[in-house]
Amino acid sequence: MADMTDPDYADVTGPNNAQGAPVSRPRSRVGVVASFDFDRDREIWRWAPETVSLFIARTDAVTFSDNLELVSSLNRPGCVDRPTREVCAIGSQVVTYLCTACSFVGGAAGERALRKAMRTAGAPQALTSAGSVVAALRALEARRIAVVHPYEPPVGRRLQAYLTGEGLEVLSLTDLGLGSVHEIYDVSYEQVTAAVRAGVHPQADAVFISCTALPTYDLIAPLEEEFGKPVVTVNQATMWAALRAVGERAIGPRQRLLTV
Repeated sequence: MADMTDPDYADVTGPNNAQGAPVSRPRSRVGVVASFDFDRDREIWRWAPETVSLFIARTDAVTFSDNLELVSSLNRPGCVDRPTREVCAIGSQVVTYLCTACSFVGGAAGERALRKAMRTAGAPQALTSAGSVVAALRALEARRIAVVHPYEPPVGRRLQAYLTGEGLEVLSLTDLGLGSVHEIYDVSYEQVTAAVRAGVHPQADAVFISCTALPTYDLIAPLEEEFGKPVVTVNQATMWAALRAVGERAIGPRQRLLTV
């Protein structure tokens, strides 16, 4: 199990720092290292308050034949070196690797190796999507979870193993039934909602929707109201953790994670 007293996550799991008025306040700078194929830039900006600048750099492209080969290639620590240096060169106070499977496919050791590589490249604080999700679920005191994801089975199994290794109990694991890895770029709100409804477990403390490519911002509050339990998504948890690390609060009306 990851040690959440790790200095990278110390400010994430602790209480919020007070946020003053934006007038005369220095702008907070958050560095985001995204996979080369990430296309949800507009979504992650929606969680950012006006006092924050996001600096986004992408990894180099990789060739792949399936989902596991893709995320395994992007799990190599060397992938984050150049983009981390780019966002640090313009003053990022924290750097997060915004790629879920890329940060969980190597297990907890692989996630730590990515953060170490980012710190070596100059990140004052280094986070990942996988680590941020675990921190978010713990902040919500959610131990038993229902998981929805778009991955092919080998990656879905790695996801379950990672979450279990972090002390979480996966009560259900539901995929979106995509025919190929390329279909993920066209997933709709309706598809995500249908998968959550199919996969939610009555005994789950929370629902976790995995993958940065899935659109989720406008679904979180309605799904939480429908099922009466927190819904955590990767882009949400990643921004929540990164913003807390610099003393900011994410913006998301009626999203339970953002109240803790």
